[in-house]
Parts: sequence; C-alpha cells; structure tokens
Amino acid sequence: MDWYMMNCELLATCSALGYLEGDVYHREPDCLESVKDLIRYLRHEDETRDVRQQLGAAQILQNDLLPILVQYPQDKVHFDAIIRLMVNLTQPALLCFGKVPPDATSRHHFLQVLSYLQAYKEAFASEKVFGVLSEKLYDLLQLDWEQRQEEDTLLIERILLLVRNVLHVPPDPAEEQGVDGDASVHDRVLWALHISGMDDLLKFLASAQAEQQWALHVLEIISLMFRDQSPEELAALGQGRAAAERGEDTRELETLRQRELAERRVRALQRPSRHSRFGGSYVLQGLKAIGDRDVVFHKGLHNLKSYSHDLGKETRRVPRRRQAAPEAEPPRRSARNVRLFLRHFCQDFLEGCYNRLMLLVKDQLVREKAQQHDETYYLWATAFFMAFNRCRGFRPELVSETVGVRAFHFIEQNLTNYYEMAMMDKKEATTWARRMHLALKAYQELLRTVQEMDRSPEQAVRDSSQVIKSNIFYLMEYRELFLALFRKFDETKQPRSFLRDLVETAHLFLRMLERFCRGRASLVVQSKRVRRKKKRQAPTAPVPQPPSTEELEELWVGLVPQLQACLQGEVPLPEDVVPFDAASETPVEEQRAEALLRIQGCLRDARAPQALRLLRSAREVWPEGDVFGAPDVEPPEETRLLREILFAPLPRHAPPEAEEPDEEEEEDEEEEEETVQVSEKEFNFLDYLKRFACAPVVRALVLLLRGYARNSPRTNHCAAGLLHRLARDLHMEAMLFQLSLFALFHRLLNDPAAGAHQELVTLAKFILGKFFALAATNKKAFVELLFWKSPTAVRELTEGYGSLQEGEGAARSRVAPWTPQEEQQLRELYWKYKEVEGEDIVAAILAHLSAPGRTRRQVVKQLVRMGLAASARDFPRVRKGTRLVLWTQEQEEELTRLFEEFHGSEDVLGNIMKHLTARRSRARVVEKLLALGLVSERKELYKKRRRKGPGPGPGPGPGPGLAAASAPALPAQDSSADEDSEEEEEEDEVEEDAVEEHRDPEEGPGQGLARRLQQEGLAGPLRWLENCLRRTAGDREEDGVSHPVPLVPLLEENEDAMEDRRFRALLRRLGLRPPASEQESFWRIPAALTPQQLRRAAASIACRGPDPPGPPQGPQEPPPCPQDPAAAEQPPPRLGSDSESEEPGASLGPPGTKRRRELDEDLDEDGAGSSGAEPAPAAPRAEEDDDEGLQPLGRRKRVRRLEEEEEEEG
Repeated sequence: MDWYMMNCELLATCSALGYLEGDVYHREPDCLESVKDLIRYLRHEDETRDVRQQLGAAQILQNDLLPILVQYPQDKVHFDAIIRLMVNLTQPALLCFGKVPPDATSRHHFLQVLSYLQAYKEAFASEKVFGVLSEKLYDLLQLDWEQRQEEDTLLIERILLLVRNVLHVPPDPAEEQGVDGDASVHDRVLWALHISGMDDLLKFLASAQAEQQWALHVLEIISLMFRDQSPEELAALGQGRAAAERGEDTRELETLRQRELAERRVRALQRPSRHSRFGGSYVLQGLKAIGDRDVVFHKGLHNLKSYSHDLGKETRRVPRRRQAAPEAEPPRRSARNVRLFLRHFCQDFLEGCYNRLMLLVKDQLVREKAQQHDETYYLWATAFFMAFNRCRGFRPELVSETVGVRAFHFIEQNLTNYYEMAMMDKKEATTWARRMHLALKAYQELLRTVQEMDRSPEQAVRDSSQVIKSNIFYLMEYRELFLALFRKFDETKQPRSFLRDLVETAHLFLRMLERFCRGRASLVVQSKRVRRKKKRQAPTAPVPQPPSTEELEELWVGLVPQLQACLQGEVPLPEDVVPFDAASETPVEEQRAEALLRIQGCLRDARAPQALRLLRSAREVWPEGDVFGAPDVEPPEETRLLREILFAPLPRHAPPEAEEPDEEEEEDEEEEEETVQVSEKEFNFLDYLKRFACAPVVRALVLLLRGYARNSPRTNHCAAGLLHRLARDLHMEAMLFQLSLFALFHRLLNDPAAGAHQELVTLAKFILGKFFALAATNKKAFVELLFWKSPTAVRELTEGYGSLQEGEGAARSRVAPWTPQEEQQLRELYWKYKEVEGEDIVAAILAHLSAPGRTRRQVVKQLVRMGLAASARDFPRVRKGTRLVLWTQEQEEELTRLFEEFHGSEDVLGNIMKHLTARRSRARVVEKLLALGLVSERKELYKKRRRKGPGPGPGPGPGPGLAAASAPALPAQDSSADEDSEEEEEEDEVEEDAVEEHRDPEEGPGQGLARRLQQEGLAGPLRWLENCLRRTAGDREEDGVSHPVPLVPLLEENEDAMEDRRFRALLRRLGLRPPASEQESFWRIPAALTPQQLRRAAASIACRGPDPPGPPQGPQEPPPCPQDPAAAEQPPPRLGSDSESEEPGASLGPPGTKRRRELDEDLDEDGAGSSGAEPAPAAPRAEEDDDEGLQPLGRRKRVRRLEEEEEEEG
C-alpha cells in the first residue's frame, strides 16, 4: 500500500484544517472538529499503525499543527486539542508496537513510524515552538492550587509528555554523520529548550513544594536531555580546553605514533636493496600442507607473517543466539554551547533540586505509586549527578540524599532483582541486562563517592565514610554481589561495557576493603549460611483402634443419666451445633455420613448434649428415609437410636498408607527445610580473595582484555590488577595458564604499540616465565593449557598429581571412598545374588556388605561406576507391601490360622484380608490358599449371599431408624445415580485381582450372559465384539507388541449396545477396561490380554443356535433391600455400612462387577434348583413406590431388572 495515497476520509479531514500562505496559517471553520476527528482516527488504527503512517507521510504536524500552535496560542480550546493530537502523534514507536517486531513486515512498519518521529523531532527544533510551550506552561504554573482547574492540570501533564516524546526520539545515524562538536538534531532541540526558558521551568517543578506530582516526569525529561553526555566531560568543561580531553587525545596520538613508527621500522627491514620482479617460491619447513609435504609459499618473504591456513576459507557464520550482545551508542560530544548550558543546568540542579527530587522519586518508588521500571531513571540520575559532583569539586552535602546505607541497600536490591529476572526471563534477558547495567553504574558511583569522602578535609565527612564502609563490609550481601555477577556473566546477553564496569567496580571494592582491613587488627563481619535440612514427610498417624464392646457398654452406662437429663430438659442443649454447611463443596450425601460420624464422636467423648442436639439438627436437615429418626420420634426411641449409633462400626476415612519411595524419587518426596543461620566471624581478606580464584572470573577478565587496544587505561589497569591479585597475592599463577590468555599475550607482545600498555606487558612476561619454569618439570603443563582450572587443579598442577590428601580439595565428599577390598567384595556379592529370582539385589548386597554406613544409592552408583550395570534403572526398588511374592513360614502359618478361624463365616476372604498382617492383594491371597490346599477352587471363597424370605425374619435387628440409616452411611457410593458409577465401583479391585476375575473363557465366564443378550436381539453387537477380539489377537501376534485398543462403535446398534448395562457387564467379565478418566470415551482391550486369551474370549461369546428348552424355572427372588424388613436378618446391625462388604469399612453401595457376577450366578443356580418349588411371594410394592424417590437409583434399577426377569421367565 502506498502511504502517500491517503485515505479519502483522512484527506478530507486534513484539508479541513486550513492552509499555509507564506508564513501565515489560515484556519478553516471546521479546524477544531477536524483535529478531534484525527484524534478519533488514531484511537481506532490497526496494528500496522496505518493512520499514523499516513499522517506522517503527509507531514501534517510540520505543515499544519505546529503553525496553528505557534500562531494561535491564545485560543485555549484549539491549543488543548492540538496538544492532545501532537502527544499522540509523537508517541514512541516502542509504545505503539509494544516491542521491536520480530517479523519483517511488522518491522518495516516499525521503522517507518520511527522515521516519521525523527522528522517530527527536527521540526520541533524551533525556538518559536518551545517558546509557546514555555509561555503556556509558565502561565499554568502561576495559578494557585485552588485556582487551577482539572483541565489545567491535564494540560501541564500533556506539555511535559510532549517534551518527553520529542526528546525520546533516537537519532538517525544515516542522516547525522557529523563529527564530535557539531550540532545534531538533539542538540538543536536542547538549545531551543534552553532559549525558551523551559529548563528553568523544569528546575522549578523539581524544587517547588506544590508541584510534587510532576517529580517523575521531570526526572525522565532530564535523563533524556543528558542522554548523550558524559558527566566527567561536562564537569571538566569551562577550564579552557578540558584537561581530560587533552590527556585522552594525547594518549591516543601517542599510541598511533608508536604503532606507525614500529610499522615503518618493519617495512624498512623487510625492503630489499634491489627490487625483484619475481616474488619467488619458498618451502616453509615444519609447516605441513594438506598432505605430508611442507607448505610451498608463492609470495615474497615480507608477506610471510600474514600467511595463515585460513586464507581463502569462507568465514563461519556465528548463530544469532551465540553472537555478542550489541554495545550501546557511544556518547558523542555535543556542541560547546550546548555542553556549557548543560553544565550550568547540572550545577543549578545539584544545588537546588537534586536532594529534594530524589527524595520524592524514591518515596513514590517505595510506595509503588510509579509505573513499572521507573526506578531506572532514579538509578541513572544517581550515577550521573554523583559523578558530576565528584568531578566538579565534590561537595558531599549536594548529594546527601543518595549517599548512605539505605541508598546502597536500595541499589543492591534492584541489582539482585534484575539479576534474578535475567536468569528466569530468557526472552527479555537483554532488557534486564541493560537495567542491571544501570544499577551497577549507580553502585559503582556510590563506592567512588565514599572513596572520595575518605579524602575530604572535614573530619565529619571522613567519619561518615567510615560508618558507611563498616556497614556495607559487614553485610554478606554486598561482599557476595560481585562474585555472583562474575559467575553468571553471559556475553550473549550482557554487552562488553557491562563487563568493563563490573571489573572496575570489583577492583574498587577490593581495594577499599583491603585498606579498611589494613587499618584494623581484626574485622568481624556477618556470615549467613543457608542450611537445607531434608526432612522426610511425617508418617501418617496410625488409625486408632475402635473401642471394644465392653468399653462401649461401660461408656453407655455413664451416658444414660446425661441423656435422661437432656431429654427431660434439666440440661440445656447447645445452640451452635450445625450439621450442614451449605457453602462447602462436599456433597450433601457425604455431609450426612459425616454427621453420623460426628454424633458417634460426641457420644464416645461423653458429650451427650452435643450428640443429642446434633441428632435433632440432622433430622431437620435430612428428614427423608428417617435416617436420624422419624419427625415425631419419642425420647425412648431417640435413646435407642443414639445407642445404636454408638455401637455401630461406622467406616472412617483412613489416611492412605505411605509407600516407601524409590531411590530416584526419594529427594523429590523429601521436604527441604531452609534455615538461614546468621553468625559473626572474623574476616580474612585473603580468604575472601580466594573466592575470586575461579574459572568464571578469569574467563571474564580474559574476555575483557581481548579488546585492550580499545579499552581505557583505567579498564586495563583494573583487569590487570585483578589478575595480579590472583597470581601474586594468592600464588595461583597456574590458574592463568590458559591457551586463550597466552594467545592474547602473544598478540600484545607483538603489538607495535605495546609500550602504551606497559602494565599488561609486565604481567604477560611474569606469567609466561612462570609457565616455562613449570613446563621444565611437568610436561603435562602444555596439555593443561587447554582447560580452565580450579584451585584444586592448580595445586595438583604445581605440586604434583595425587598430592591432595584425603578430604582436601574441591572433590572432597562426605562419602568415604571405596577401597579395593570393598570393591572386590561388592563384585563378588553382585555375581552371587544376580541370578536369584524375586530378590532385590541391592538389598541383599547391603545385608552382607562388611563396610558399615553404605546406602543403597552409594552401592548403585559404585556398581554403575565399576561397569557391572548400565545405569541405576537396572535396580528398581521393590515397594513394600504391594509386590511381595515370597511367603515366609510365619506368614503361611498366619494365613492357615485365619482360614481355619473364618472358614464358616459368610465372607471368608474378606475377613482374612482384614486381619492379615502383611499387605497383599486379594489375588495373591487366593493363589496362596489354593497352593496350600486349604481350598480346592475359587468358588469356595466367594461371599455367601442371603436370600430374601417371605417375611421379616425373627431375631433381634436394627430399628427402623437404623435400617434407614444404614444406606446413606457412605453416600459417595450408595447415592450413585448413574450406571457408570455402579460399574466402576470396584474397578481397581478387578484389575488388581486379575487372576480371580479373568476366568478361563473355556469355562464360560460370559456364555450365559452372551446367550441372554443374543435372545434379547443383540446378536449383531456380539458378532462385532467377537470380530474385534479376533482382529486384535491377530494384530498382536503379527506385530509382537501389545497396546490398549479402543472399541469404537460405528453402527448405531453397536452404539446402543455399549449403553446397555448387561452388555457392559459382559465386557467387564471378558476383562475389557472401561474409560479410565474423562479424557477417554471408549472401552479398551487391555494390553495385558494375550492373543490366546482374546481368542478364547471371542469363542465364548460366539453366537450359536438357540439352546434346548430346559426344565421350567421358578421365579427368582431379588436380594434384600436395606429398607425392607428382611434386612433385619443380617446380624450384627451396622449403621452406615454393608454387612456383605468385602473390605473393612466399606459401605453399602451399588453392586460392582464382582457382586453382579455373583448375583447372576446365584440367580442361575436358584433358578435351576427350584424348578418344582413354589415361587415365593413377592414383597408388596405399595410402600416401595411411595418411597421410590428416597431409594438410591442403583438399587431401584436392580430390583426393577429382577422383576422384569421374573415376568419374562414366568
């Protein structure tokens, strides 16, 4: 799109602004409305900023807005609208796009908007424009606060924002190619700002008591004004030609002169006496070519030094992620008159505004009244103005607000925060590095100011310096800061200038700390040690054993008098007992079960009034089913009901037993307690200096010295000083034996201008001399040049390999080393127990290892280190209780005793599982009982079911309230209202007890049910299921790999069959798995089923012809309903639990897979055995129909299904 072809509406709007005739601008009648329309268009522009680009291309601001602003400043309405529009148009490009766009198209739009902003800035370099803005701002500031309207306050803010936007525009390097001293666009804007008096207004805003709200705006504008300036150069200005400038120019000229003289001498020595037209060919002995021969050189000897094998090779491209971070724009020298104006501004600002403005800004930052990242302006101002004050006579009272322990703490806190964010926010690491650089420069200037205070002639200033240094040297955070920055320096994220300031600041800090320690006999500092104490998760509290019947009888005897007193009104009942929480996320049915537990708990704690009040309150909340008694219950009935609740074995939520974690997961499951121990110790400067003796510090110094020719003399001095401390003070010259540093020394010593870097030359000769002296005795020193070294490696290199005693060096560990005898014993034990099946190898080795104190982790690591195992995964840790395969003799005797004890009970296997000491699955217990010969077949262990008689059986039983209460004890199971919850009740039990559940299909686990389904018209779905099983068996035999295969019904009849309860019961009986979670929608053929099992299952459900008619069968009886009187036949009465449940504490829930299977088998047997018997009369339905809404849905469906079977078979 051609942006010069403006939109029709925009063109018409811009044309309605007016026209310029000579130097006079004539406004149109619709000028104000047109300006408002442009503001509206800018508010609705798209992501490419099309409106902004079209207005910039049409130069609306230069040709229309600025002339209107200059010629009609008295029109307040027009002036406000023009200022609003110009603030929007000059908005920085980064604010318009959010960030620099990564794609080419968006970047093009970004650069286009930036070019228009640069054109706007050039148009603002006018004294008239800033004169109008200054006059308007002056008039507004003359108004008192009671006279100033809200529109006036908004106009002040918009004028400040407009000045900020204009100064924020970066320079255009393509257009501004002048040398230092020429006036750039930014200089011309600053000069116009100065001539108009805007700088005086800024100083007034910074110092006035009534204008505190503009503190951050003023500081931001001032930071943009001094963006390209150096405080040292500004401070030295005004003394003729600055001495610093003269000294710097002299050094540069001297370096160039030495380099030129050296090159001239080399050329004079290489120039032959007679010119030769032929360069000649030479053989370079000792320098091999591609083959085995020496290199043949076809040029003159004077070009020999420039020869390299890399000549003619293509330069290897460095990936962007590994490229060095770009440097910031170097400060340029502005025009002299601009610098003089800025120097006077700095002086006035320091004398009258600095302390007050910095106090206000810091207060807003601490109270979080500022915008995000506004603290960067505070950091810049601290570094800039303190440096100017230090170089301009140093008056500490002018910067007293930012000199002190609080200033150190604030800057250190921000520096640490930027450092941590750069580590976490990888995408914005470069931005965080720039902020970190600002904080580092402010920290450096604080140290220099404190150092300058030491030289002050005033004793009070020197005492203040000593107080500040004693505080910052005492705290560990300030001492550890530079070590952290050195270790985490990344040249791809942080520029070389950051490293330069880091080295200079660390050198200054070490020198100040050394001098501080030198004047004292001893120095006590704070030491913090973070201890990570690993604490295993607290073991779960053991489940308290329920009281015995005798104890409950004794408790009830004591409760009866209290209950009688409460029922007679002698003891008042509490009023604050609430059994139901409407705001809780717990379902209502579960809260009913919890209410029963609370009543029982009150009774067992001998709190009869609370129990009675809770019973009555629960009766009001849950009146259905008379769970807590009838509404008109009498006191004796309440007493009996409370007794039944007290004696009822209600299921309680037992905490899950914690399994011992694997070795690999042990650290994750352990809780870490971090405790910071603060102590004091005597400080030793050499011990602190040893912290800098590490590879990251040396690597950073070498990286900085690679540009020694471009570095300032101070930077080279600081880097050389740190290396000198490591080599001489710590006697670790070998730490500098590194090939990259030696290559740097080689380049330095061959540099013709090496005389200007005499300190580095001296250091290089010293290090090289030490290296060649060591290489004479240690030939491996040449190989050591390839590696960065630690203090341990330095000691071994200089004193001999293996010279470290046990427990010394960085490799020391609390783990005792393995001796050859222990390794031999470990190898023998490994081969001894390797072939033992079913035994944990590592546990057996630990049991027979002679060395005490060895852990499982240490043994596994040593086995891997010795090559006996590939990894630690070869030794999985067996979980206790769930994978026990071997039975001890005591466990077998216990199982035999429990079987003989519960052999005549209704639930043999359930009672054995309750009292078994070792945790084992039901399948393992069944297998062991079969192996011991205690049972001949699995059917003997099935739970015996009671059949419903014609009427209520004799014998004691629970009352009506208790019978009703037994159903909802665990409503999470009993109140299930859908079929899926019925069928998934015992899914885990079915999968765990695979041996018991997956019968051999030849015995016909699904034949009877398949015949019934075929008779009901489901022959098609059965045929589809058979084909799926056979196809999956064939695929598994062909591929040799088993994966769970979903059963996807594509036909409508198959889809209807998958919703049929009986069909899904057949799927579960065949071993298929229902959807495990909400993310699964289909049943699956498990991967554990072999092809043979799948084929047998398919054969068991194969559709056959109709079975021959058998003898007539009597009607089958439904199982007893808990609310029927027949439920009284099940002793002992248990409130809230099913007497037929297989697990301790299980509640009466909808029949699961196993219960449904047993129920069907019982019905088959009863039907076969009662052909001549008289059918039992069915229970009356009138009462059940009335209470049908109170019964759980699963029980109603079961009763309805059995009645339908009776009608069909009858």
